[in-house]
Amino acid sequence: MRGVMIQGTASNVGKSLITTALCRLFAERGYAAAPFKAQNMSNRTIQTEDGKEMSVAQAQQAEAAGLTPSVCMNPIVLKPSEDHRTEVIFMGETISTINGDDYQKIYYNEAKQTIQSALKQLDKRYDLIFLEGAGSPVEMNLKERDLANMAAAEMADVPVILVADIDRGGAFASIAGTLALLTAEERNRVRGLIINKFHGDVASFASGNEWLEAYTGIPVLGVVPYIEHDLAEEDGLSTPEFSSDDVMDKEATYEKLAKHVEKYLDWRKLLTIMLGEAHVH
Repeated sequence: MRGVMIQGTASNVGKSLITTALCRLFAERGYAAAPFKAQNMSNRTIQTEDGKEMSVAQAQQAEAAGLTPSVCMNPIVLKPSEDHRTEVIFMGETISTINGDDYQKIYYNEAKQTIQSALKQLDKRYDLIFLEGAGSPVEMNLKERDLANMAAAEMADVPVILVADIDRGGAFASIAGTLALLTAEERNRVRGLIINKFHGDVASFASGNEWLEAYTGIPVLGVVPYIEHDLAEEDGLSTPEFSSDDVMDKEATYEKLAKHVEKYLDWRKLLTIMLGEAHVH
């Protein structure tokens, strides 16, 4: 499978925005590019044209790529509710409501098969798949059965780009710590770093790039300044306040976001990671 996975050092580092921008940019370059997130925990969903339910984030990414949202792009949604209950949605349809702590025990094998099936369907239809992780890939109490991060990257056999949020500080430690907690095989899959939500002149971060590359041995693909946007946020437990119509009417935002990210990423490095040197011109 050709593509890349955007993982983050934590929630809210900008994985969804980076993925949305890449879907748009590669679609504009003539690739059939599709988003994918194996599993979302969120109440913020939309209904697809065929009446199925999926996360608003992957619906937006599909729209950015010029595609009709499909549940193959987000095969599993977990919707938390009161009393630690979770609604389990596979391929857009509710299959049960259970105690949230029981999900991995009950559904791990079925979830893995569902994710693999959805990935295969996308691989048949599209040139590139842009996978997005969930939270952090190194939540050690959950990692053994985490299907949303490195397990998904392994299923698709794609390289990983790790995104860190520098807005709140701690980006160096979060990158170093994340890499330290990955297995050697997982760490070898991480092929690039992105510093997101930077404030100020990105040139002033040159010494930061040098330190990160020397310490990790992984190239920094870009330092992306903070950008205001009006896309619906994926994370959160609140009831959604938007509809599929809202998702469809964000062309200007997709374009603005794509141009912003394009300006600050090293495209040659990214293309080499995704496609190999032979495909980079």
